[in-house]
Amino acid sequence: MKKEYILNRPAIILLAVLTFITSCDLFNLDEKPKSFIAPENYYNTPAQIESILAGAMRRTFADWSGYSYNPAFHRHTDQTGGNLIITMNYASAIWTLHWANIKDLNFAIIALNDGQVSGANQEVENQLMGQLKFLRAWNYFQLVRHWGGVPLLTDETEDYFVVLPPRASVAEVYDLIVKDFTEAVQKLPADWGSLTGRPAKDAARGLLAKAYLTMATAPLNDASNYAKAAAMAKEVMDAGKYRLVEDLTEVFSMETKYGPEMMWSFNANDNARSTDPRIWSDMNGWGDYGVASFWVDSVYPEQPRKYEYLELYNRDGERFNDLGQGVGINKFLYDTWENFDRGVTTINIPILRYADVLLIFAEAENMSKGGPTQEAVNAINQVINRANGYEPNPAYPLLTTSMSRDEFDKAVINERSYELCFEYDRWCDMVRKRIIPEVVREHLLVNFSEKIYLFPIPEVETRLNPNMEQNPGY
Repeated sequence: MKKEYILNRPAIILLAVLTFITSCDLFNLDEKPKSFIAPENYYNTPAQIESILAGAMRRTFADWSGYSYNPAFHRHTDQTGGNLIITMNYASAIWTLHWANIKDLNFAIIALNDGQVSGANQEVENQLMGQLKFLRAWNYFQLVRHWGGVPLLTDETEDYFVVLPPRASVAEVYDLIVKDFTEAVQKLPADWGSLTGRPAKDAARGLLAKAYLTMATAPLNDASNYAKAAAMAKEVMDAGKYRLVEDLTEVFSMETKYGPEMMWSFNANDNARSTDPRIWSDMNGWGDYGVASFWVDSVYPEQPRKYEYLELYNRDGERFNDLGQGVGINKFLYDTWENFDRGVTTINIPILRYADVLLIFAEAENMSKGGPTQEAVNAINQVINRANGYEPNPAYPLLTTSMSRDEFDKAVINERSYELCFEYDRWCDMVRKRIIPEVVREHLLVNFSEKIYLFPIPEVETRLNPNMEQNPGY
């Protein structure tokens, strides 16, 4: 029987003050705080629970931090100039923010389960719980895809302040992810109306589909999950709430940042802006996030999408390879030039788009059925057709049912690379499909080893938690 570790109430009170896994201060028990608000004195109203949800997302996407300014998740893909050298403490800031989120979300879940929250009817409580479980699942999904099995710290885990548990298996982490996303599907509304930016039912379905798809591939390789991924993605498609933005020039724009294609995103507004947009531009800005010229010139197909998603021209209409300059990421440069020059922006960065759901369905349907069905072909061709500007393109034709299962699968993964580039997905696809040696430039293979399919556990974690084993090779 698996050993249970349970959160006791004194631990809850102390954990409310201290941020989990951020520094040695967590374990410096000589510190005597002068005052603090214990969870049972704070999580008493829906507004206070909402503040936890908002705080978790702001921690994740703040200007100059989190996913707003951290290239770790795409620095070493074939689309960039990364060298496949993953150093110790790589992406440790992202690790830390996810655990801080999980800690806060657990306290809020406990408050709801214990009946501490007053002033909310059952519908409101369901909506709050749906959001909490959704966010917890997403935080664990990010952790397990990049670091593998991690400790499972939930509202039901006892005493994890006193005794930090060992790492759970990858399968056990996914069991929690599936459970939380499933509950979110049941409790989240189909639409939030004017409350834009909140995850709705189809966002939970879409990310659950992506979780199943990942479980079907490495490291679990449980092919039975392909059918589950296809079924869940199909529910989103059949619901009819989302669709592709028809005009390529408007896929990323201020007008479409909350739909009809954007299902859930990192949100920004005038009170909580994104990082200075000049980080995304190599020709007009600083080029913090560069695109490999080889990938642009020799890999990315020639089609209208290429010129909308990548920054191939400067504002004077001069092309990058005529000037000896690098390529930027046009997807995240859709705010005005005036704001660009001021160094401010309120762009959103997608976490889940409807295009992704179509590609999840196409991959999962093909693999579960042993070859491409007409439904799988129709799904991916919606994305390809838009990429080609709705014109025949011999250089990048539509897919057909005459393709073999493996041919179609490779085409879907390639299409994911082109359509979802720089949306924090390519590295995960390279890892779950185990294709890093196939897609990176040959001279980089000297730096490749199987260990980089997982990031290293930050050193502070292995020092402070004797139960925390390091990933192999680090």
